[in-house]
Amino acid sequence: MTTAEATVAALIAHGVDTMYALPGIHNDHLFDALFHAADRIRTVHARHEQGAAYMALGAALATGRPQAYAVVPGPGLLNTAAALLTAYGMNAPVLALIGQIPQAEIGRGFGHLHEIRDQAGILARLVDFSARIRAPHEAPARVAAAMRAMRTGRPGPAALECAIDLWGRRGAVPPVAPAEPEPVPIDEDAVRAAAKRLGASARPLIVCGGGAQDASEEVTALSAMLQAPVLGYRRGRGVLDSRDPLSVTLPLAHELWAEADVVLGIGTRLHVPQAVWGLDDDLAVIRIDADPEEPERFRRPAVALVGDAKPILQRLLEVLPGHNRARPSRREEMLERQAKWRMRLSKLAPQIAFLEALRAELPEDGIYIDEVTQIGFAARLAFPVYKPRTFLSPGYQDNLGWGFATALGAQHARPDVPVVSIAGDGGFLYTANELATAMRHRIPLVTVVFADGAFGNVRRIQEEAYGNRLIASDLANPDFVRFAESFGAAAERARTPDELRGALRRGFARRDGPTVIEVPVGPMPSPWEFIMLPRVRG
Repeated sequence: MTTAEATVAALIAHGVDTMYALPGIHNDHLFDALFHAADRIRTVHARHEQGAAYMALGAALATGRPQAYAVVPGPGLLNTAAALLTAYGMNAPVLALIGQIPQAEIGRGFGHLHEIRDQAGILARLVDFSARIRAPHEAPARVAAAMRAMRTGRPGPAALECAIDLWGRRGAVPPVAPAEPEPVPIDEDAVRAAAKRLGASARPLIVCGGGAQDASEEVTALSAMLQAPVLGYRRGRGVLDSRDPLSVTLPLAHELWAEADVVLGIGTRLHVPQAVWGLDDDLAVIRIDADPEEPERFRRPAVALVGDAKPILQRLLEVLPGHNRARPSRREEMLERQAKWRMRLSKLAPQIAFLEALRAELPEDGIYIDEVTQIGFAARLAFPVYKPRTFLSPGYQDNLGWGFATALGAQHARPDVPVVSIAGDGGFLYTANELATAMRHRIPLVTVVFADGAFGNVRRIQEEAYGNRLIASDLANPDFVRFAESFGAAAERARTPDELRGALRRGFARRDGPTVIEVPVGPMPSPWEFIMLPRVRG
């Protein structure tokens, strides 16, 4: 086998069925191998390397399974760096296959096409695991090691390099069976300690992050057992159904943080609550995290449980009844408190009206892709989410322009459900060229572009904090309807929430290609008083 053939075979053996990619001479043998394996692995080619990488990211987030992309070295790699950085921040299992210059000349500075100094060093700072494939027989083991690393501890991206003259080299290739990550033993003493603290607590609070996405059933049962409110902000949305009275969003969780005596953080860095909202000696923090370094990163918790959230919570649910105090229902209390916050959030009425239109038309299992835009900020506070992996938000990188291409990957990987991408006019044009990819591969993504002719958040800050000294915030836009139609996409303009509902309905009904809906908007109320919340403890 060639190195390329061995690599493709190993990816298939590990369940990878799609390669998001942009071809180039350094990877010609890899693409030839993909051609010969087209009945087992699809190749989806983008129009820019960042599009390929973001599509792999979206597919990984929407499915929870490892996804792969392939690009050339140097500028090709660098064009995907933002997506890899975001995958790291969001704990997404994305495998980058990156070409290289000739093997014997790496690091010698000859000025080869796409040569970059210390490419391996750059990759090592963007991913959890990186390696170079140096011979055909190494390919299966390198792929297996990358796949194992992406699913061991905190999930995250990995990268494999291969030189231009190595992809086509032939050799004997011993098979390497896919290896499952070793399960982390559950610390029974820590489970009992956590059960005792939670069982005795008077005002428990649960905070979920992306690491809780596969433990929805257990979180739901634990919340009911403890009558504990559950915060899922961005990456944790949907772990507890928003229709459950105990499901809370950020402002109410901030209020509850001030009252809590025990907080259970599940698969979350818990950075903002600890660093900004504050800690004191009356608050015990219990952490469940797959990364052994995470629980003590900010402050040593009262109890730390290291490993996958689902089996740990299953064990906690078995032990907790023996320690749990009798608890009255908090249903009426939480309904009343949430109603008060809805009244306060009505300040964001323009954004919420459009979000209500989106929620009314998107099915319960439909996927919403967040963006760094006025509607996006409000969605993090007020958009109901009913199921895990249906609210995809870019985590702490919060990088403008990630949304459209990421949503294409999510929709391609989940053709069984509608996906809607929301964007501002600024962010959409980062990857709007990938409409060509959506047309070529018939991806039925629906995208709503809220166009205010500016980087709206930047402009508001300049108006309010810098004496209306506006600079670099106004935009010149195309007619987005005509722009989308020029690719052959369906497109229309909606000026009101009711018009948006009709446009969404028509877009979701179309399953043979993309739809773009332009929504002209003006300045919107600031959400920051509900997000940048003050210290309440310590």
